[in-house]
Amino acid sequence: MSRPGAEPVVLVFVDGLGWGRPDPAVNPCHAGGVRLFELPDVAALAPGEAVPLPWGGLARPIDAVLGVAGIPQSATGQSTLLTGVNAQALLGRHLTGFPNAALRALLLESSLLKRVGERGLPAAFLNAYRPLFFQLPRERQLCLSATTVANLAAALSFRTLDDLRAGRAVYHDITGEELRQRGFDAPAITPEEAGRQLGREARRHAFSLFEYFRTDQAGHAQDAARARHELVRIEEFLAGLLAELLPDGAPAGGDGDAGPLVLLTSDHGNLEDLSTRSHTRNPVPLMAWGAGAAAALAAAPDLAAVAPAILGRLAARHGQPRPPGA
Repeated sequence: MSRPGAEPVVLVFVDGLGWGRPDPAVNPCHAGGVRLFELPDVAALAPGEAVPLPWGGLARPIDAVLGVAGIPQSATGQSTLLTGVNAQALLGRHLTGFPNAALRALLLESSLLKRVGERGLPAAFLNAYRPLFFQLPRERQLCLSATTVANLAAALSFRTLDDLRAGRAVYHDITGEELRQRGFDAPAITPEEAGRQLGREARRHAFSLFEYFRTDQAGHAQDAARARHELVRIEEFLAGLLAELLPDGAPAGGDGDAGPLVLLTSDHGNLEDLSTRSHTRNPVPLMAWGAGAAAALAAAPDLAAVAPAILGRLAARHGQPRPPGA
């Protein structure tokens, strides 16, 4: 049995990032400037096949459609990711924007952050929030993002700008540039430094979550230069996070027994196809580095399986019964 926080699991949720065709004319992941997201054609992969990533990681495409007609959307996709329940099937449709009453009820009942805490393990949502958020009543907070509702469900504290300045959080744009433009006192930090900061704080918890949504905004804007900028920022951020948590590199094959595990995935496609303003039905990447990486990928063929895979990893490392489906 390991000490909580000694072998942290970190989930980096990147909004609107699918696994698209390797066509640099429409897919900024293949237009140069980034290595991490330059993924091979899904059509060339065998079912369940994982491909190597920089820094010793592995990736596989996972289904974000989940058997529901239409184009995947944020409210349902994020609720699925954060609960392990097929929220699309629950509603019978894909829902855009923030969760509705039914999805809020699902998150309040089955939030991954809540379920980690119920197992006696420390969990944290490491995005820093501006002061305005803390002035809102709980009823208004519950009408915001799926990640916000998931944290409320777990009754965990939200990170403040004081936490950001103290190195206990990262702002949603990673560098804090947006805060400084709004007149807030926020430290100037590079993406790599922010990744290291997140990694240091993650070591205090068994499970940590960080959300990045500017990728989805760039996809909707169909702005290739902006899209490449966001991809580079995420790549540099991951480099810092992995340097902090896995300074000796990932275990051979990505599936060592002990140590941190870093995961990155998305809720739906968008950025990988700038020929359209809408989301896509492409699979999304599930990327993994560190201890249990290969096992986590094997356990998660779709978005609904990511949370059970995380809970299974935590159970295995902390001497607990594995949850159903993990």
